[in-house]
Amino acid sequence: MAHDINMDKGEAHKAKIKKIIQVTIILSVVTGIEFVFAFIMDAGTARTALFFILTIVKAYFIISEFMHLGHEVNALKWSIIFPLAFILWLIVALLVEGDTVYQLRELFNLL
Repeated sequence: MAHDINMDKGEAHKAKIKKIIQVTIILSVVTGIEFVFAFIMDAGTARTALFFILTIVKAYFIISEFMHLGHEVNALKWSIIFPLAFILWLIVALLVEGDTVYQLRELFNLL
């Protein structure tokens, strides 16, 4: 490896293991926070939003480190993130619109 010229294989291996342990600890802490909020907060929009945000944080760390996307060039990162953002927006929009249509049908007794 060209970037590991001054580092022997033992040091490189230790650095990789240290990074894996660091990411694992971060994922464990975020999961622990989710677990605590699952029992503290009542079910509702706030808890769902919190779980959604924490899930995005965990997905970022998994994709960044274990799938090595964090070490790629920015153009590749954005070529994956933009379509994913549009797909997530589409899913949310379809769920909201579907719920609105369902509520309107109930309102006018069409079901």
